[in-house]
Amino acid sequence: MPPSRPAMTSPALAVFGITHADLPTTDLARALRIHEGLLGFCETARGDGWIDLDAGGTITLRLVQVARVDHRCLLRVRVGDVQACVDALVASGLSLTRAAQHTAESTLAATLRDEDGHAICVWRHLSEDEYDTAPELPKVKTWTPEADALLKQLLKAVPALFRALARRKVTRVTESLADPRQSVGTEDVIRGFILSSPRITRERNRKPLLEAGIDVARYQAEWDAP
Repeated sequence: MPPSRPAMTSPALAVFGITHADLPTTDLARALRIHEGLLGFCETARGDGWIDLDAGGTITLRLVQVARVDHRCLLRVRVGDVQACVDALVASGLSLTRAAQHTAESTLAATLRDEDGHAICVWRHLSEDEYDTAPELPKVKTWTPEADALLKQLLKAVPALFRALARRKVTRVTESLADPRQSVGTEDVIRGFILSSPRITRERNRKPLLEAGIDVARYQAEWDAP
């Protein structure tokens, strides 16, 4: 459970949130070319020595002209194609400090540095097909290692967009079929994988079972179940 938010010490402290992040630069035009021209942040206002950009959320990025950058920043920018952004930023003069790689947070991220010394991390979420290891099943009961491995293999046939939902449903159905006195086994997984789908779409479960070496004819009762 996240920690509770501390109470304000005075009713006069009406805090509405962070509105701006200032990015000092020795060359305002150069910074604008990067953040507006390449990253696509739209200009919303400008004044003497500063430009505000809509950074795509609730925070405005303010580029501030300075004679010397004393404090450097790290910006994390979510993108659709990490490598395409890296290529465009490198071509514009940024230096690559960390090539695109998987992170512990299940993202793909690369880090670059601009001429002011600021770091820009471009990143995106990984799809399940890109994970280094399959996510753990949301199990309540004890499973045999073979059953666990089989279900993870079968779930690879489910499109990544729907796999988390399928993982929860098939695990729940499988555990409901298992003998409460025994560990969940491969037979429970096979039956649960079949019965988790409505009968009208159940046939599509045959292919991954066949690819796993399962004799699907042995489970006609499950295929025919309402």
